[in-house]
Amino acid sequence: MGLYLITGGSGFLGINLVRFLLRKKQNVRVLDKDIFDYPDCKEKIEKMKGDIRNSEVVEQAMKNVDIVVHCAAALPLYSERDISTTDVEGTRILLKLAHKHKVNKFIHISSTAVYGIPDHHPLFEDDKLDGVGPYGEAKILAEKECLKFREKGMCVPILRPKSFIGPERLGVFAIYYDWVKSGKNVPIVGNGKNRYQLLDVEDLCEVIWLCATKPKNVVNDTFNVGAEKFTTMKEDFGEILKYAGFGKKIIGIPAKPLIWTLMVLEFFRLSPLYKWVYETAPEDSFVSIQKATKKLGFKPKYSNKQALIRNYQWYLKHYMEYNDRTGTSHRVPWKQGILKIIKWFF
Repeated sequence: MGLYLITGGSGFLGINLVRFLLRKKQNVRVLDKDIFDYPDCKEKIEKMKGDIRNSEVVEQAMKNVDIVVHCAAALPLYSERDISTTDVEGTRILLKLAHKHKVNKFIHISSTAVYGIPDHHPLFEDDKLDGVGPYGEAKILAEKECLKFREKGMCVPILRPKSFIGPERLGVFAIYYDWVKSGKNVPIVGNGKNRYQLLDVEDLCEVIWLCATKPKNVVNDTFNVGAEKFTTMKEDFGEILKYAGFGKKIIGIPAKPLIWTLMVLEFFRLSPLYKWVYETAPEDSFVSIQKATKKLGFKPKYSNKQALIRNYQWYLKHYMEYNDRTGTSHRVPWKQGILKIIKWFF
């Protein structure tokens, strides 16, 4: 039973992974710039507060660590500088010190944002990388840092998950769930006939576990991760409206004029929706998980619909705990801005 270091352990993926590893009877240490404040497990793990961009902090965090799971990242709503210094420089610091401390495996959580807006589907791991915006670009550069340390002999599995949801996930999904809970129709970019793959966070934790426990020669590779069962954006997201029971529906809005409108709103900081969200929303977006299923034995447990319902159920139980709290992470709802006014027209 080794010691796991989870960077970004106070975040959405972090807390789900902490709980998953505790169920597996593993020792866990988390490193996060935010306080780890989950009452159900904060006494069962080691907690370190600090920034992955701080070498001294990371040096301390690496002591006696067997496996690093690098979840920490500055998300797209952060400044371009924070994204670059956290997602690229922070990753480089972690890899350097993990190598120094002879860590057994360094599991890097990347993103399918590295593929940009592709011209074909499904996407495979060896497809061209073309990140959209500072976040997508930084994720590509972070992967390049991982490859450098693979060449030095480290075992560095790279996981590229689709957008993942589940218990504790708020962020942009909290906006959608708020509209559903309020008994509103929900507008989407385009006609909703595009296939858009998601991922349940529990399935992502399972892939991380497979990378942690299978032989190095099997896992020292790059893997797409996503749901196996998914349909169209309109059908999958419409499932939550059916579950809510208000008789409301998904309303498709022509993509081009809506994208231009959202672009203007984003420029004036009136909307939290950023380029990656609204430009990919009307397009097909799915990856092949064949490599993960064949090499790792990955078998996704949840479909898109099941993952969305599971997340919405958690939201209904907990949204009152957040009151007016908003932020830029997945742990809190994103501020709706002008969307809160627009909601009344649906």
